[in-house]
Amino acid sequence: MSRESTDVDERAGRQWRATIAAAQAGDRRALDDLVAGWLPLVYNVVGRALNGHADVDDVVQETMLRAVDHLGSLRDPDSFRSWLMAIAMRQIRDRARRRTPRQLDESAAGEITDFAELTVLRLQLAGQRREVAEAVRWLDDEDRQLLSLWWLEVAGELSRRELAAAVGISRQHAAVRVQRVKERLETSRGIVRALDGACPDLRELIARWDGRPDSVWRKRLARHIRGCGYCGDAREAVVPAERLLVGIALVPLPAGFTLSLALGGKTAAAASSAGWSAKVLGLLAKPAVAVTAGATIAAGGAYVVTRTPDAPPPRAAAAPTAAGTHRPPAPTPSLSPSPSPSPSATKKTTALYGSVVDAVDRAPAPGTPPAALPRRPGPGVTSTGGAHAVLNHRGDAVTLTGTGYVLVRWQISPQYRPGGLVPPSWTGLKGRLFHVASGGGRRMDDPVGGTDPTATGMGSKATGYDVLPAGTQQMWQNEYFYLDGRVTLTVNERGADYGLSVFPSTWDAAEKDITTGPAQGAIRYGLVRDTGKDDTPVPQYVTRATPADPATVPQRSRV
Repeated sequence: MSRESTDVDERAGRQWRATIAAAQAGDRRALDDLVAGWLPLVYNVVGRALNGHADVDDVVQETMLRAVDHLGSLRDPDSFRSWLMAIAMRQIRDRARRRTPRQLDESAAGEITDFAELTVLRLQLAGQRREVAEAVRWLDDEDRQLLSLWWLEVAGELSRRELAAAVGISRQHAAVRVQRVKERLETSRGIVRALDGACPDLRELIARWDGRPDSVWRKRLARHIRGCGYCGDAREAVVPAERLLVGIALVPLPAGFTLSLALGGKTAAAASSAGWSAKVLGLLAKPAVAVTAGATIAAGGAYVVTRTPDAPPPRAAAAPTAAGTHRPPAPTPSLSPSPSPSPSATKKTTALYGSVVDAVDRAPAPGTPPAALPRRPGPGVTSTGGAHAVLNHRGDAVTLTGTGYVLVRWQISPQYRPGGLVPPSWTGLKGRLFHVASGGGRRMDDPVGGTDPTATGMGSKATGYDVLPAGTQQMWQNEYFYLDGRVTLTVNERGADYGLSVFPSTWDAAEKDITTGPAQGAIRYGLVRDTGKDDTPVPQYVTRATPADPATVPQRSRV
């Protein structure tokens, strides 16, 4: 197994082991988190394997239902991901056996958007990345099934061990099959390129084609391309598919997607026989509604996960909106665990804390020491990423729970991809979240030294600069927050390249950081933002909603 695969395994186990164990023991919130957290992965595997066929929703439903029903029989929480992927692949194959070719063709004829097009649209792919997504249409069903797993392996969502386990083959056999799929994918990429600027002979050939990609026409077109100097000319260097897929996020769940897992009656009995505790069965049958991370256990024992349509929420007059970076519309908030409050109640809740939103400010002079940092209670914060979570790609996320301090350390890489920076988002907030201090000895727009006087942490004239949305607070190398509750931080990298390191921290560590001034080699002292009162600033980009795509969170504070 490669080192990268081992890292993926360890990271996944560290993040989900406790949640899976708690769900098996009957913890309803853990079950909510488990279903909501893994639904996008299952949706992407099934959607890509079936290329957006009308049966995708049914197969996703059946996969999640079986996983919930049989969770009690899972002996090793560390194998949850490969176990879940194996269930998904079995459901995909079962669906193929149940449907005749004629039924599949008739259903496909009524499709509006296949998964390749959905991938391009939802992830805003262009160039050769778009070419790879569209080439998937030309693969056979079996190749698409394996590709759906390999795609996620390359993107860092699966390990090779999990891929092999999901398909039910050895890792050596998986390596051979993946190589064959990659070869057919490269052939299909050539077809996509050729069709985009077909020569006269190719246009004459495809005049007899009905427009549906299949293996017969893939072979015909590939044969033409191999013998055609015009169509076989790539016109630019072809980047290997695995390099193009790195960093591509999961395709978000479509607007209005609803997952209903009927956990009463028959399935409750099945869950009981599979080892579910009496506690969790009681929760599933309890006529109440509980909302966690977009997942709801509703009256009658139905488990529902919803994703609301992408409609922007009403804008609050007191919250400045950052502009200047292209963003999709923000989603409406998730369901609330209680009835909607009256306007007066909403105003009272908002005024309790965080009424001061971060505003653009000027960096203090290098010799200016910070104000005293108020000390808040800090029993401790637990992180799904452990003591040091590294978030490098769009969609990477970490969930923080507890009471205490959290350090978010910025690393911007304009040498790889400068441009508009889509900041991270804090979502699913339950409790309180304050921005208490900025440290690290410098702001990201401070000079970084060296021979280039134009170089800062945001870029240089030679590489280009990373640009924040207008009205956005400039981040420092280290940003400290105080959490009393639970929240998820997600990287929304879409233009500029950046990464975050997230550490549960302490008051002592924050105080030591911000009081380390230029005499110790830093550019400037830190900056205290905590007032010690309930008007301490809330970090920008925070919302109580859990959208399908966190990049759609409004670029402003919202509590």
